[in-house]
Order: sequence, then C-alpha cells, then structure tokens
Amino acid sequence: MGALKGVLAIVGVAMILVGGLWALQGLDIVRWPASSFMLGDTTWTRNGVVLAVVGIFLVWFARKR
Repeated sequence: MGALKGVLAIVGVAMILVGGLWALQGLDIVRWPASSFMLGDTTWTRNGVVLAVVGIFLVWFARKR
C-alpha cells in the first residue's frame, strides 16, 4: 500500500503543476509557448483549476494515514 500512496503523491504533484500551467495560460499570464491555442481561453483556466484540485485531493489522500 505504501508504494501505491507514493505513486498517487507523484501523480498528484504532476497534476497540480500541469493544472497550474493550464490555468495561467488560460488567464493569459504565462505566454508559453507563444503560439499556443490555450492562451487567453477561459476554458483552459477552468480545466486547469479542476485538474489542480484533483491533484491536491490525490496528494492529501496519499499523505493521510
């Protein structure tokens, strides 16, 4: 069970990072890559926030006893 929780924590952190990037691209704060279709699109802001929240839940679940 410990290995599974470790994998869940790693996946959760990756989801938080990717979700944050998507949200910042959707808000047009991060303009990388410069020709991305995600820039300034609020759909990606919503998707990023949802992904980050799921990632936070996975990390919380992995850290719980």
